[in-house]
Amino acid sequence: MSEGDSAGDSVHGKPSVGYRFFTRLGQIYQSWLDKSTPYTAVRWVVTLGLSFIYMIRVYLLQGWYIVTYALGIYHLNLFIAFLSPKVDPSLMEDSDDGPSLPTKQNEEFRPFIRRLPEFKFWHAATKGILVAMACTFFEAFNVPVFWPILVMYFIMLFCITMKRQIKHMIKYRYIPFTHGKRTYKGKEDAVTFKC
Repeated sequence: MSEGDSAGDSVHGKPSVGYRFFTRLGQIYQSWLDKSTPYTAVRWVVTLGLSFIYMIRVYLLQGWYIVTYALGIYHLNLFIAFLSPKVDPSLMEDSDDGPSLPTKQNEEFRPFIRRLPEFKFWHAATKGILVAMACTFFEAFNVPVFWPILVMYFIMLFCITMKRQIKHMIKYRYIPFTHGKRTYKGKEDAVTFKC
């Protein structure tokens, strides 16, 4: 292998200016993502704001309905992955009785782990909105369609998909939403002494 054959290397063995620029840009982007991690509510408010701006843009332009439909399907796919467990319980069990509680000393309770974590869900949803917004600047993506049909298709797809997901949740007895860690009171915590 001669000098300059590896990715991003210039003729003299040093990284090229373009490679260094995009590497640094990626590092800055990742740094901002890392800083935004603890601010869940703020991240989602910004994403909802971007969605609102996108919807206003589509309404005012009276077009790009197929892009909006594709964005809706993409967000539905992300949402289903967010609600689904990382390991499908239907593949893990031998019987049709549903999952069971640990019965042996070496078995352990495993909490619900999502297939798509919240941060990745937010990140992918936000990127999807930004890509759809960028598509509205190009007339090539403005395919003429009768938008009420797309709305009807999306509603039907949403209802069918959510019905299947809810049946799966009921069958395998899992709830994808939790509000903090449960605390249990022992006998000495429950009894208070009055003087």
